[in-house]
Amino acid sequence: MKHRLSKRKKGPRHMIRNLTAALFILFLSVTAFSISFLGIRGYRLYQDAMAEMSIEEKVESIREKEHFTSYCDLPEFYVNALISVEDHRFRSHSGIDPIALCRALWTDIQAQSFKEGGSTLTQQLAKNLFFSQAKTLERKVAEALAALALERRYSKNEILELYANTAYFGSGYYGIYDAAMGYFHKQPSELTDYESALLAGIPNAPSAYSPNVNSELASQRVGQVLRSLVRNELITQEEAARIQADHTK
Repeated sequence: MKHRLSKRKKGPRHMIRNLTAALFILFLSVTAFSISFLGIRGYRLYQDAMAEMSIEEKVESIREKEHFTSYCDLPEFYVNALISVEDHRFRSHSGIDPIALCRALWTDIQAQSFKEGGSTLTQQLAKNLFFSQAKTLERKVAEALAALALERRYSKNEILELYANTAYFGSGYYGIYDAAMGYFHKQPSELTDYESALLAGIPNAPSAYSPNVNSELASQRVGQVLRSLVRNELITQEEAARIQADHTK
């Protein structure tokens, strides 16, 4: 009798374990199917973009534009600020940053929305060259594939050069030349450290950080850029304070 009762007590627990295992397997299956489905759609989106215009053709069309700014004419401070605030592992990754992707995924899960994408500078360049600004998972897949292709074909400096010439800087300015002339009436090579920090920060949210739209938000963004430079040990806290002070004189 005791033996039978013991078996009965184990029954519900056994059923719960089986149900949990079945649900877990179902979850994995649905996840795997979703990833495969999105991967296929993303790959097709990438293939369609390449069929319309190859990477080499697209890059050549950018380089042929009037006022194309070469890497050697980009201020060193701008380059350091851009990498620091947008993609501080830029020099070491191959177009995709797994650490940034995992962090972004966790942020999106917590926010229950597509809030952060974890895009590298190369992925942002791929988006600027080939894709819309729509935040969809299949577009992120296509963007990642294009980023890997860009990294295979071009050096890091060339990718930075192309990014600077295709990024949107707000107020209708596309490319660093138009932004430098439009905001400061200067060639890119003539930008001060503060101006370089501002232009490095604007593309993250051009409609918000444009100094023509909101000078206070633009100033706050410069502060974020300078803090990232200090955090990544590219400048000291004293240098950041000096840059801010020089601007307010």
